[in-house]
Amino acid sequence: MENQRNVSEFIFVGLSSDQNIQMFCFVFFLFCYVALLVGNLLILVSIRCSVLFHQPMYYFLSHLSSMDICYTSSVTPTLLSDLLLGRKTISYGNCMLQVFTMHFFGIIEVFVLVTVMAFDRCVAICKPLHYTIIMNRTRCNLLVVAAWAGGAVHAFSQFSMIVSLPFCGPNEIDQYYCDIFPLLKVACTDTYIVGVLVVANSGMVALVTFVLLFGSYVIILFNLRNHSAEGRRKALSTCGSHITVVVLFFGPSVFAYLRPPTTFPEDKIFSLFYTIIAPMFNPLIYTLRNTEMKKAIRKVCCQKIFSEGKHN
Repeated sequence: MENQRNVSEFIFVGLSSDQNIQMFCFVFFLFCYVALLVGNLLILVSIRCSVLFHQPMYYFLSHLSSMDICYTSSVTPTLLSDLLLGRKTISYGNCMLQVFTMHFFGIIEVFVLVTVMAFDRCVAICKPLHYTIIMNRTRCNLLVVAAWAGGAVHAFSQFSMIVSLPFCGPNEIDQYYCDIFPLLKVACTDTYIVGVLVVANSGMVALVTFVLLFGSYVIILFNLRNHSAEGRRKALSTCGSHITVVVLFFGPSVFAYLRPPTTFPEDKIFSLFYTIIAPMFNPLIYTLRNTEMKKAIRKVCCQKIFSEGKHN
């Protein structure tokens, strides 16, 4: 592979060459990143320090918050550094690492968010009396392990196709991070087959997750007919939060990867949405619409304030 490439680094075109716009973007995305970290860490600590951790839904939510942090952290620190320092380069090795980590953590998040949590809501609403038996800790762990295994298979398959390509000439990427389609454009070979395989791989993931999600909610809506008005309201509120997060994260991702292997000017906007903006809103969506989660957060915050006052 070393003989096939003489490119030691890649140059990002970035979001803008205007210094004022770059500084504005730095401040805005720094705020988004800090808000994402604080929100997700607060959810993690609140769940871990309460009885909610033993409930399957919140156990999965804690994993989702972890994946939000890991997924966004694979891109955002590099973006912030480039915007602040004006250095828009990345080494070949770090670029390949970024491709792998983005797809690895991103697909784990898709599997946990779309399939695992949809299955959990389906069991909770359709089999409430058997919920704790069906969704025991062993089964929950197996579902999370399956999500990680699926993420690894997807990421390794995408990574292996990209890392095998020769890069020997142009090294300017029309993006603010290393992604597959922009890299295909600068490879020194015909990448049509690789592009088709990438789209097919992503399409298979999207198809499987969509079928499972759609099937789960058809079953949920069918069973809600037998619930009381209050039961339907509570169930739909929880499901509404889940669907909102799925649409915010999954919608732009589908546009980015389920299409002919090429790049468009709108790609950067959609990329910003599913790498930074949507993950930032996840903690807000899951806490503002969830009474138990708000109580757990208040309890953790009150304990912190009380302990600090006691020490003072």
